[in-house]
Amino acid sequence: MARLCWIVLALCLLAPTSPARAADDVDLALVLVTDVSRSIDDSEFALEKDGYAAAFTSDKVLSAIKSGPLGSIAVAYVEFASGFEVKTVLDWTVIRDPASAKAFVDRLSAAPRSYWGRTAISAGIDHAVGMLAESGYNASRRAIDVCGDGTNNAGREVNAARDDAVAAGITINGLAIINEHPVSWTFAHVQPPGGLQNYYRENVTGGPGSFVLEIRDFHTFADAMTRKLVAEIAWRAGPERFARAAESEDASGLRAETRQGALPLGSPPGASGPRAGPGRDP
Repeated sequence: MARLCWIVLALCLLAPTSPARAADDVDLALVLVTDVSRSIDDSEFALEKDGYAAAFTSDKVLSAIKSGPLGSIAVAYVEFASGFEVKTVLDWTVIRDPASAKAFVDRLSAAPRSYWGRTAISAGIDHAVGMLAESGYNASRRAIDVCGDGTNNAGREVNAARDDAVAAGITINGLAIINEHPVSWTFAHVQPPGGLQNYYRENVTGGPGSFVLEIRDFHTFADAMTRKLVAEIAWRAGPERFARAAESEDASGLRAETRQGALPLGSPPGASGPRAGPGRDP
């Protein structure tokens, strides 16, 4: 009996091992990093979730995905509040067609809100950098999409987190949601000197082709997110491409700001704003 066990063990050791699963190839690995701090109430959070669902199932976004060399992207969704409140709500999912997009948004829509704390954008970025490093996907581009309505008021300095991400070859884009009617105790947080869009440009976003999109109404979140995803997925190079990709109308108050400055949506090709702040490519 002992001899039989040794024979079985020897055969197991000599048997060829299964090769490790090859990493999947995608055009873009994207982490959605969403602010769920206490300055965003439950109705605004619901509008955010509805906006993500509408954007990922829109014909424009699906067409942008299909236009890539591989026709697929990998997406993960993270929620953050304070420095110790960061959660991967949806782990990596490959989206390549309407069915995979719907499966993603169905799970996203069903997920409950994670937190209501302060606002540590830096913690969300750091978490996303770790996810991208360990994703297991071969992506020609890696990006973090930060969405929020206020400044970093917890955790480490957000520009330090931004700089570390950019040094790792990651582009960070932003969606700044402007709160036009803040309560007194949140005013400086949601309306910093120079405006939230400028704060994002100077402290949060960075990397090749990075940009900030500003919206002034949660009800326009779906439209803004659709435009933002199309810009990220179909990114080529420079603000000229982003200006062409933007829709011509700007009645909703949407405004784009690239790493080279501010661009109203619908700007003519070649338009640019002021020079980028620290942490951007020249």
